[in-house]
Formats: sequence, C-alpha cells, structure tokens
Amino acid sequence: MSEFGQGRSDRPRRNETNRGGGQERRDDAGRTRNRGGTGPRKFSASAPSTRNRRADQARLTAFEVLRAVAENDAYANLVLPARIREHHLDRRDAGFATELTYGALRGQGLYDAILARCVDRPLDELDPAVLDALRLGAHQLLAMRVPNHAALDETVSLARMVIGAGASGLINAVLRKVSLKDLETWSEELVAGITDENAAAALVHSHPEWIVRALRQALVAHGRDAAEITELLVADNLAPVVNLVALPGIGSLDEALDAGAEPGTLVADSAYYQGGDIARLGSVREGSTRVQDAGSQLVARALAQVPLPEGGEDTYWLDLCAGPGGKAALLAALAAGHGAKLTANEPAQHRAELVSKALVAIDPDTWMISVRDGREYGEAEYSGGYDRVMVDAPCSGLGALRRRPESRWRKTPKDVAELTVLQGELLDAALSAVRVGGVVAYVTCSPHPAETVAVVDDLLSRNKHAKLLDTGAALESAALPGLASAARPVGEGSTIQLWPHIHRTDAMFMALFTRTA
Repeated sequence: MSEFGQGRSDRPRRNETNRGGGQERRDDAGRTRNRGGTGPRKFSASAPSTRNRRADQARLTAFEVLRAVAENDAYANLVLPARIREHHLDRRDAGFATELTYGALRGQGLYDAILARCVDRPLDELDPAVLDALRLGAHQLLAMRVPNHAALDETVSLARMVIGAGASGLINAVLRKVSLKDLETWSEELVAGITDENAAAALVHSHPEWIVRALRQALVAHGRDAAEITELLVADNLAPVVNLVALPGIGSLDEALDAGAEPGTLVADSAYYQGGDIARLGSVREGSTRVQDAGSQLVARALAQVPLPEGGEDTYWLDLCAGPGGKAALLAALAAGHGAKLTANEPAQHRAELVSKALVAIDPDTWMISVRDGREYGEAEYSGGYDRVMVDAPCSGLGALRRRPESRWRKTPKDVAELTVLQGELLDAALSAVRVGGVVAYVTCSPHPAETVAVVDDLLSRNKHAKLLDTGAALESAALPGLASAARPVGEGSTIQLWPHIHRTDAMFMALFTRTA
C-alpha cells in the first residue's frame, strides 16, 4: 500500500450486479451478442447518453474541493468541511471524501506523471475539470482499497454528471490504461534512468524537487541525518490525525474522549480524534476545545512555562502575528492562568476577526485585539512593555505539507527569500517590545534553514542584547515524558525542531530569547 493510501475500507458500490448472470458472448468485432441468463433480456429505458449520471456524493464532494483549490486558490482544509456538511455525508462517506481529496492533492505530481503517459496530448491542454477527475480516479486505482471497476465506473459517472458525456469517454479510456499497472510498477518505470536522487525522490513521493532539496538540507542543518529524507517525505504524505487541545482552566476533553478520541501522548490536555466531522462536538463549536497540532501546543506552552531569566512580574503578553488565532487562544488561556493579559496582534482586519472568534471562550477581560503591522511594536512607545512575546512568523509552511496538501504545489523558492527579511524584522521588533529579562519565542512552521537557523544566527550577530535560551529544556518541561529529542545546541543555548516522521507533529521550529539590556 502506498503512503498515499490510508487504508480506507471499500465503499458500497452501485450497478455491480451482472445483468444476466451468464457468460458474455461476442462477435468477431468484439460486440456483445447475447448476455445469456435464464430470463428474458431487459433493456434500459434511458438513452446511453443519460445513463449513470448520478455521481456518488463522497466523490462529488472531493471533486468540488479540487475545483475550488484549482479555480479559486482555496485551501482544501477550509473548503472540505463545508462541502461535507452541504452534502450531508455520514461519518464513513466523510472519511472517504477526506482521503480522496487530500490523497489526490498530495499525489498530484506523481499522478500527473502517470497520466501524462496515458493521455495523447499534453496535460495542460486538457480541461482542468477533466484533469481533476483523472487525478481522483488515479488515486482510487493506485492508492485506495477501491476495486478497479468501482473506481472506473464511479469516476466516469461523476464526469458525466459534472463535466459532460464527451469527457467521460476520455476519462474512461485513460483510467483503464492507468489501471493496467500498480503504483509501484508505475513509479519504477517513471524513475528508470533518473540518476539524481532528489529528482527521483521528488517524483516517487510527489514533492517539488526544490522542496526535497530544502528538506534534505534542513535535516542536516538541525543535526539529523540526510538519509532520513525518505522517512520525512513518506510522513508528509500520511493523513495526519486531528489533534485537539482543551483550553487550560476553560475546556474539557470529556466529550471528545466519549466520542472515541484518545489522550495525547506529547502534551497535557490534548487528544487525537478520528471521529469524522470535528464540528459535531459541542465543545469545539463553543471554542473551549480547539483543533491544534501538538507541535503548536508545545511551543505555546514552552513560552508560557519557561521561567523569566531575571524574574519580575508576569503581567503583559504579546502575540505579534496572531492570525488566525489558534496559538493565540491557547496563549490567552495560559496567560489568564498566570494572571497576565494577552494582546493578540494581527495586521489583516479579516484575520483579526478570526482571532477574535478564536478567543470567544476566554474571559474578554484577559485579552485584547490589536490590528497593526507587527513591526510597529519595535517603535519606542512599545519598548519594554511585554513580559513574553510570541513571534509565530509568516513562513513558507513547509512543515505543514501533510495538513495543507495543495501548498506544496503553490510554493516557490522565491517565497522563502521574500519571507526571511520580514521574519528578521518581526524578531527585531519583538526584542524591542519585550522588557529586560523577558522572553521572546521565534516560531515557524518550516524547517527550512533560511527561515530557522539562519534567522537565529543573524539576530545573535547583530543584536548584542539578545541571548538564546535553552529552548530544548523549555520544550521538554512543557511536554509529557518520552518526547524524542528535538534540540540543537547553539553556544550556551539551543533551538528545537520537531519532525512529522519522529514526533508525529508538524515540523515546528522554535528558538527562545531573552533581552539582556
């Protein structure tokens, strides 16, 4: 089973019974002459062009999400839950639609390479809707436990309904060619003759080649073996389990646990949930329990729990880049437990509104929303005003490819180069806004060396008042026992890098600093 297939059980299939029950007989041209059977022959009352136009709702849901991603630059994780509810999918069908959607998006590079060998024209000459339908069919045929005839029939039916009868013939012919070989055989044929190991890995594991190179470099930069690249790429293609957090002092995991969730193994007040649509949980709808990757939970708790190096009161906290509000909600709850107040800053008004909604379950007297460019906190009027500052900096997101499957095809190396300047400027502002003896957390959901170790090195070389703390020790104190080491020593301090293939989290990076003067 490929890493793209997550072991989904086969779904009920329509129109699978042999109409006559007997053996087909064909003439010299291959046409059926007599279907056999014990009863009189029966014919459909509908014309061929109108048969099987009703699409399976789970497959239709997946197709609509792929279309939204391609046409509107939408994010699958935002569109899919709404489509599942619109089509009233039950838990089983919702799971099937989720795997089909994310699997087709993750595997797009590999599937397109296979499809290119089965289509008589360049793929960019196909109708984009036809190409999306082919990707869905390819994923079912090659990476899910769906019988070939069901994958073919249902994809063709989908095409007839949403694209047209003409396109369905092409889709049927192409997918029949795809079905002649399994994924392993296709992969071996595709990489035959490719000597560059990064290029081969990019094709087989369906990542852009530049990302494979960047991840290999990141492993080495953070003190790991470059040979782990295969494990990392495989982990990127596995469907992540939904992580929950009960806001400290506010929420409870009881409802989620009663619904089949399992207690989290990395951080307190967390759980793993595989029960379908998470919005069905009342505690999630009210905001006291939230969906948040365990890596994000760990870095927020590490900032909240690390002792202030020079003591003093713990009164004002700042989340410099708070949108859309996941870490801000946890930080606000943690701040309230410390008797502190959180300022959640987000420069974009629409994202600031999302932050406000994320904080709805928390006492409004313990937080406030700020809508400004985070770099403005480096101005004199804010100097030394905060005890703890979170800089969850805008980044390439290469550490969350498994959760945002379409993002790997949208990012470019240019994105990283543009972001590193902003990351350094935000970190400078945070070091100005924090008081002497206060703590700043620099966090990215990317392991890319340019966004992590290089940013840290640059700060330490230009700011003599910034001191790197032992971030590894802080993370361990915030985690449950048994967390695999994530620390990289840097002078007297350390940074941490979490990994999907080791910690089962997004690839979160964190460095904790204190201001010495």
